[in-house]
Amino acid sequence: MGTLDDEAPAGAARTTPSARDYGLDERTIGTILADKAATVGDRPFLTFDGERVTYARAYALTGSCATGFARAGIGRGDHVALMLPNRPELLWAIWGLGLLGAVAVPLNTAARGDLLTYLLDQSDSVLLVADDDYGDRVDAAVAQVPAVATVLGPADLHAFADLAPHEPDPGAPPVLPSDPHLIMYTSGTTGPSKGVVCPHSQGHAVGRQMAVVNRYVADDVLYTCLPLFHANALWFTVYAALWADACVALHPSFSARRFWDEIRSSGATVFNALGAMANIIWQLPESGRDREHRVRQAMVVPTSRSLVDGFAQRYGIRVTSVFAMTENCAVTVLGPDDPPEKAASAGLVRSQVAVRIVDDAERPLPAGEVGEIVLRPDEPGAIMLGYYKMPEATVAATRDLWFHTGDRGLIDADGYLFFVDRTKESIRRRGENISAYEVETVICRHPGIREAAAVAVPSELGEDDVMVWLVREPAADPVSFADLVGYCAEQMAYYMVPRYLEEIDALPKTPSEKVEKYKLAVSARERLEQLWDRERAGVEVRR
Repeated sequence: MGTLDDEAPAGAARTTPSARDYGLDERTIGTILADKAATVGDRPFLTFDGERVTYARAYALTGSCATGFARAGIGRGDHVALMLPNRPELLWAIWGLGLLGAVAVPLNTAARGDLLTYLLDQSDSVLLVADDDYGDRVDAAVAQVPAVATVLGPADLHAFADLAPHEPDPGAPPVLPSDPHLIMYTSGTTGPSKGVVCPHSQGHAVGRQMAVVNRYVADDVLYTCLPLFHANALWFTVYAALWADACVALHPSFSARRFWDEIRSSGATVFNALGAMANIIWQLPESGRDREHRVRQAMVVPTSRSLVDGFAQRYGIRVTSVFAMTENCAVTVLGPDDPPEKAASAGLVRSQVAVRIVDDAERPLPAGEVGEIVLRPDEPGAIMLGYYKMPEATVAATRDLWFHTGDRGLIDADGYLFFVDRTKESIRRRGENISAYEVETVICRHPGIREAAAVAVPSELGEDDVMVWLVREPAADPVSFADLVGYCAEQMAYYMVPRYLEEIDALPKTPSEKVEKYKLAVSARERLEQLWDRERAGVEVRR
């Protein structure tokens, strides 16, 4: 077993001894947590709301959580849905299930209505752990999913902490790095959301990449206020800290008003931010305290040259970035040692992942030409096992032994990847991937709407906003745009609710009756100021 220094960039300075490296056969959460407890057990692993948890305590709490789930009837291969806000207990639950060989299904806490029912049913979850605040929508969904036999709350997780750590059956086969650990749902673009089946080793591949390329060390404090049910916070912050023997400063959610106070009080040296979040931080009034912090670098996705330069000049912070998906590890990484002129890129193609740009016939394109981004890991266990119960989608995404991202970009002569646009019908709003199909499905259930087409339009905060073209049902009572937004807010997650709405007599279609989305998207972008805008109309959507 080596150290992470073995692959650190030449000349990289470290302030503490390097963390241990782990081989492919060691990359399960149980193996790594046990080793951390034995070797760096007294070091702080996580802080939250004034509470400090050491590595040894984190391992003990994880083991106790495993005992609690085992007593609730959960065993190897069972699926358990977790609908919890950012709290340490969510980590202990995910990892406790991992010790048992069970599969955690972390759910977006904004899920409601048909989407929540679908997630519980499609994942084959047999138990749900949900925060008390989600009671009404959880009850409605569980009533339609008989397989969910038990619902636990935060009090039950707190009670688990008093139990003795789980002792595995010595006769049972061990949990392997290739065993399923998580099902994480991502946008279905043209269909229902897909459950990405992630092996134990996948998150650790990400953690290792981040720790090595970004030179994280044991003295680092990695701040996150992003939700732990997404890979960004879970893998790119928590697992990165775990691999570096560093500390996680966990906070419940993003608040521009609280952000810098939380950064200062936590002693953060690193934070991750979505593009929209970084833009909000940048738009805060300048202050004499802008450099009053310990942060040396921030990972921003996506980023831009102006933001990179601006953060360096104003805050003294080096911006890094990645191109990544829930299905994969970090495809490319823009690290702190990369040249400033590459700041607008998503980073360098590195040794762990092979990346190609291909044309529509899947032929490789030369440097500088735009095509679809496809990839193939150079080590086992770094990408998903497949989409849960969706073999056709799995085959379509992984054809010809390459994973097809559905995104377009180019690789320059120096090996840096530049993202250009999406070829798929997903909409990305403030870090959330939104399925146009799911938005349209909900809206078309309204009796006043015959057809709907959702498209992405630019947001002033970066990424996208949701715009929907509507064909009304002539025989139905008319519905106002404001009322339709209210209907959407009751039936879908808040981040999916359309911002822009527009009527159209008929959707443009091909001879085979497929909606020509590109025409609608172009028209919407050209007429954005003329469209009905719920924000301009003062129609609020609550979380």
